[in-house]
Amino acid sequence: TLAAIDLARSPGALVFGIVNAVGSSIARNTDTGVYIHVGPEIGVASTKAFTGQVTVLAMLALSLGMAKGTVSQQEYEETLEELVRIPDKIEVILKQNDKIKSMSSRFTFAHNFLYLGRGFNYPVALEGALKLKEISYINSFAIAAGELKHGTIALIENDTLVVALATQDKLFEKMLSNIKEVKSRGATVLAIAKAGNTMVEEEADHVIYIPNTMDELTPLLSVVPLQQFAYYIAKLRGCDI
Repeated sequence: TLAAIDLARSPGALVFGIVNAVGSSIARNTDTGVYIHVGPEIGVASTKAFTGQVTVLAMLALSLGMAKGTVSQQEYEETLEELVRIPDKIEVILKQNDKIKSMSSRFTFAHNFLYLGRGFNYPVALEGALKLKEISYINSFAIAAGELKHGTIALIENDTLVVALATQDKLFEKMLSNIKEVKSRGATVLAIAKAGNTMVEEEADHVIYIPNTMDELTPLLSVVPLQQFAYYIAKLRGCDI
Protein backbone atom coordinates (compact mmCIF):
# COMPACT_ATOMS: atom_id res chain seq x y z
CA THR A 1 0.00 0.00 0.00
CA LEU A 2 2.87 2.35 0.80
CA ALA A 3 4.37 1.62 -2.63
CA ALA A 4 1.01 2.44 -4.24
CA ILE A 5 0.92 5.75 -2.34
CA ASP A 6 4.38 6.63 -3.67
CA LEU A 7 3.28 5.79 -7.23
CA ALA A 8 0.17 7.95 -6.90
CA ARG A 9 2.04 10.91 -5.44
CA SER A 10 4.88 10.90 -7.98
CA PRO A 11 2.76 12.48 -10.79
CA GLY A 12 1.15 14.84 -8.26
CA ALA A 13 -2.06 13.05 -7.17
CA LEU A 14 -3.63 14.01 -3.86
CA VAL A 15 -3.66 10.97 -1.56
CA PHE A 16 -6.40 10.70 1.07
CA GLY A 17 -5.75 8.21 3.86
CA ILE A 18 -8.51 6.39 5.74
CA VAL A 19 -6.63 5.20 8.80
CA ASN A 20 -7.32 3.69 12.22
CA ALA A 21 -3.99 3.93 14.08
CA VAL A 22 -2.89 7.49 14.78
CA GLY A 23 0.62 8.15 13.49
CA SER A 24 0.75 5.00 11.34
CA SER A 25 2.92 4.77 8.21
CA ILE A 26 -0.03 5.54 5.92
CA ALA A 27 -1.07 8.51 8.06
CA ARG A 28 2.46 9.93 7.73
CA ASN A 29 2.71 9.30 3.97
CA THR A 30 -0.64 10.66 2.76
CA ASP A 31 -1.50 14.30 2.06
CA THR A 32 -4.66 14.37 4.12
CA GLY A 33 -7.29 11.99 5.44
CA VAL A 34 -9.54 10.79 8.25
CA TYR A 35 -9.04 8.60 11.31
CA ILE A 36 -11.86 6.10 11.81
CA HIS A 37 -11.12 5.77 15.57
CA VAL A 38 -12.60 2.27 15.99
CA GLY A 39 -10.03 1.18 18.59
CA PRO A 40 -7.32 -1.50 18.53
CA GLU A 41 -7.95 -4.71 16.60
CA ILE A 42 -7.99 -7.63 19.03
CA GLY A 43 -8.45 -10.23 16.30
CA VAL A 44 -7.48 -10.62 12.67
CA ALA A 45 -11.13 -10.59 11.57
CA SER A 46 -12.10 -7.03 12.45
CA THR A 47 -15.61 -6.00 11.41
CA LYS A 48 -15.32 -2.60 13.12
CA ALA A 49 -12.46 -1.64 10.76
CA PHE A 50 -14.62 -2.59 7.75
CA THR A 51 -17.70 -0.69 8.96
CA GLY A 52 -15.59 2.30 10.02
CA GLN A 53 -14.00 2.58 6.58
CA VAL A 54 -17.29 2.10 4.73
CA THR A 55 -18.87 4.85 6.87
CA VAL A 56 -16.07 7.29 6.05
CA LEU A 57 -16.25 6.43 2.35
CA ALA A 58 -20.02 6.97 2.39
CA MET A 59 -19.57 10.42 3.95
CA LEU A 60 -16.78 11.25 1.49
CA ALA A 61 -19.03 10.25 -1.44
CA LEU A 62 -21.86 12.38 -0.04
CA SER A 63 -19.56 15.39 0.37
CA LEU A 64 -18.20 15.04 -3.16
CA GLY A 65 -21.73 14.58 -4.51
CA MET A 66 -22.87 17.79 -2.84
CA ALA A 67 -19.82 19.69 -4.12
CA LYS A 68 -20.39 18.45 -7.69
CA GLY A 69 -24.16 18.92 -7.57
CA THR A 70 -24.91 15.23 -8.23
CA VAL A 71 -26.51 14.72 -4.79
CA SER A 72 -29.50 16.84 -3.78
CA GLN A 73 -29.79 18.49 -0.38
CA GLN A 74 -32.67 16.14 0.43
CA GLU A 75 -30.68 13.00 -0.52
CA TYR A 76 -27.74 14.30 1.48
CA GLU A 77 -29.77 14.90 4.63
CA GLU A 78 -31.78 11.67 4.36
CA THR A 79 -28.62 9.57 3.94
CA LEU A 80 -26.88 11.24 6.88
CA GLU A 81 -29.94 10.74 9.07
CA GLU A 82 -29.98 7.05 8.14
CA LEU A 83 -26.24 6.76 8.87
CA VAL A 84 -26.91 8.05 12.39
CA ARG A 85 -29.52 5.29 12.85
CA ILE A 86 -27.16 2.50 11.73
CA PRO A 87 -25.62 1.79 15.20
CA ASP A 88 -29.07 1.14 16.71
CA LYS A 89 -29.86 -1.18 13.80
CA ILE A 90 -26.61 -3.09 14.39
CA GLU A 91 -27.76 -3.56 18.01
CA VAL A 92 -30.93 -5.22 16.68
CA ILE A 93 -28.80 -7.68 14.66
CA LEU A 94 -26.61 -8.47 17.67
CA LYS A 95 -29.72 -9.52 19.60
CA GLN A 96 -29.99 -12.44 17.16
CA ASN A 97 -26.75 -13.91 18.54
CA ASP A 98 -28.37 -17.08 19.89
CA LYS A 99 -30.19 -17.76 16.63
CA ILE A 100 -27.01 -17.25 14.57
CA LYS A 101 -25.00 -19.43 16.96
CA SER A 102 -27.56 -22.24 16.64
CA MET A 103 -27.59 -21.90 12.86
CA SER A 104 -23.78 -21.93 12.72
CA SER A 105 -23.64 -25.28 14.53
CA ARG A 106 -25.24 -26.93 11.48
CA PHE A 107 -22.36 -25.81 9.25
CA THR A 108 -19.41 -26.37 11.59
CA PHE A 109 -17.84 -29.25 9.69
CA ALA A 110 -18.53 -28.06 6.15
CA HIS A 111 -15.58 -28.04 3.75
CA ASN A 112 -16.65 -25.41 1.20
CA PHE A 113 -18.68 -22.21 1.25
CA LEU A 114 -19.75 -19.99 -1.65
CA TYR A 115 -20.80 -16.40 -0.95
CA LEU A 116 -22.98 -14.59 -3.52
CA GLY A 117 -23.55 -10.82 -3.72
CA ARG A 118 -24.68 -8.25 -6.27
CA GLY A 119 -23.94 -4.53 -6.55
CA PHE A 120 -23.10 -3.05 -3.13
CA ASN A 121 -23.18 -6.53 -1.63
CA TYR A 122 -20.47 -8.10 -3.79
CA PRO A 123 -17.70 -6.56 -1.60
CA VAL A 124 -19.67 -7.72 1.46
CA ALA A 125 -19.70 -11.27 0.07
CA LEU A 126 -15.92 -11.02 -0.34
CA GLU A 127 -15.61 -9.78 3.24
CA GLY A 128 -17.82 -12.58 4.58
CA ALA A 129 -15.80 -15.25 2.77
CA LEU A 130 -12.56 -13.66 4.00
CA LYS A 131 -13.73 -13.68 7.62
CA LEU A 132 -14.66 -17.37 7.45
CA LYS A 133 -11.28 -18.25 5.92
CA GLU A 134 -9.33 -16.16 8.39
CA ILE A 135 -10.71 -17.60 11.59
CA SER A 136 -12.17 -21.05 10.79
CA TYR A 137 -9.75 -22.20 8.04
CA ILE A 138 -12.68 -23.41 5.92
CA ASN A 139 -12.30 -23.02 2.16
CA SER A 140 -14.66 -20.20 1.20
CA PHE A 141 -14.86 -17.88 -1.77
CA ALA A 142 -17.15 -15.17 -3.11
CA ILE A 143 -18.31 -14.23 -6.58
CA ALA A 144 -20.46 -11.51 -8.10
CA ALA A 145 -23.81 -13.28 -8.45
CA GLY A 146 -24.16 -12.17 -12.08
CA GLU A 147 -21.11 -14.35 -12.89
CA LEU A 148 -22.63 -17.51 -11.38
CA LYS A 149 -23.22 -19.19 -14.75
CA HIS A 150 -19.68 -18.58 -15.98
CA GLY A 151 -18.05 -21.71 -14.53
CA THR A 152 -18.96 -21.44 -10.85
CA ILE A 153 -22.37 -23.10 -11.26
CA ALA A 154 -20.50 -26.29 -12.24
CA LEU A 155 -19.08 -26.48 -8.70
CA ILE A 156 -22.53 -26.53 -7.08
CA GLU A 157 -23.57 -30.00 -5.98
CA ASN A 158 -25.51 -31.66 -3.17
CA ASP A 159 -24.74 -30.09 0.22
CA THR A 160 -22.71 -27.19 -1.18
CA LEU A 161 -23.27 -24.35 1.27
CA VAL A 162 -24.17 -21.00 -0.30
CA VAL A 163 -24.49 -17.70 1.57
CA ALA A 164 -26.66 -15.33 -0.48
CA LEU A 165 -26.89 -11.60 0.23
CA ALA A 166 -30.41 -10.59 -0.81
CA THR A 167 -30.76 -7.21 0.90
CA GLN A 168 -31.03 -4.77 -2.03
CA ASP A 169 -34.58 -3.99 -3.13
CA LYS A 170 -33.59 -3.12 -6.70
CA LEU A 171 -31.67 -6.37 -7.22
CA PHE A 172 -33.79 -8.71 -5.09
CA GLU A 173 -35.52 -10.51 -7.98
CA LYS A 174 -32.19 -11.28 -9.64
CA MET A 175 -30.76 -12.55 -6.35
CA LEU A 176 -33.81 -14.73 -5.81
CA SER A 177 -33.21 -16.22 -9.26
CA ASN A 178 -29.63 -17.04 -8.23
CA ILE A 179 -30.89 -18.75 -5.07
CA LYS A 180 -33.33 -20.87 -7.11
CA GLU A 181 -30.48 -21.78 -9.47
CA VAL A 182 -28.13 -23.07 -6.79
CA LYS A 183 -31.01 -24.81 -4.98
CA SER A 184 -31.88 -26.72 -8.16
CA ARG A 185 -28.30 -28.07 -8.08
CA GLY A 186 -28.71 -29.32 -4.50
CA ALA A 187 -27.10 -26.45 -2.55
CA THR A 188 -28.10 -25.51 1.00
CA VAL A 189 -28.71 -21.75 1.12
CA LEU A 190 -28.33 -19.28 3.98
CA ALA A 191 -29.79 -15.92 2.91
CA ILE A 192 -29.33 -12.48 4.45
CA ALA A 193 -32.43 -10.36 3.80
CA LYS A 194 -34.22 -7.21 4.97
CA ALA A 195 -36.81 -7.58 7.71
CA GLY A 196 -40.29 -8.02 6.28
CA ASN A 197 -39.13 -9.59 3.02
CA THR A 198 -40.54 -13.06 3.61
CA MET A 199 -40.40 -14.06 -0.08
CA VAL A 200 -36.85 -15.29 0.46
CA GLU A 201 -38.08 -17.88 2.99
CA GLU A 202 -39.82 -19.75 0.17
CA GLU A 203 -36.48 -20.48 -1.51
CA ALA A 204 -33.68 -20.34 1.10
CA ASP A 205 -33.15 -23.02 3.76
CA HIS A 206 -32.16 -20.50 6.44
CA VAL A 207 -32.63 -16.72 6.67
CA ILE A 208 -31.01 -14.06 8.85
CA TYR A 209 -32.86 -10.74 8.77
CA ILE A 210 -31.32 -7.29 9.07
CA PRO A 211 -33.32 -4.09 9.80
CA ASN A 212 -34.59 -2.15 6.81
CA THR A 213 -32.33 0.60 5.42
CA MET A 214 -31.56 2.26 2.09
CA ASP A 215 -29.80 -0.05 -0.38
CA GLU A 216 -26.62 2.06 -0.39
CA LEU A 217 -26.10 1.49 3.35
CA THR A 218 -26.98 -2.22 3.54
CA PRO A 219 -23.28 -3.27 3.62
CA LEU A 220 -22.96 -1.70 7.10
CA LEU A 221 -25.65 -4.08 8.35
CA SER A 222 -25.30 -7.20 6.19
CA VAL A 223 -21.62 -7.67 7.10
CA VAL A 224 -22.44 -8.05 10.82
CA PRO A 225 -24.28 -11.41 10.72
CA LEU A 226 -21.57 -12.73 8.39
CA GLN A 227 -19.00 -11.93 11.07
CA GLN A 228 -21.12 -13.57 13.78
CA PHE A 229 -21.59 -16.61 11.56
CA ALA A 230 -17.82 -16.97 10.99
CA TYR A 231 -17.10 -16.39 14.69
CA TYR A 232 -19.40 -19.14 15.94
CA ILE A 233 -18.28 -21.66 13.32
CA ALA A 234 -14.65 -21.02 14.30
CA LYS A 235 -15.48 -21.27 17.99
CA LEU A 236 -17.36 -24.56 17.55
CA ARG A 237 -14.40 -25.93 15.57
CA GLY A 238 -12.06 -25.05 18.43
CA CYS A 239 -10.07 -22.50 16.43
CA ASP A 240 -7.99 -19.71 18.01
CA ILE A 241 -10.14 -16.75 16.99
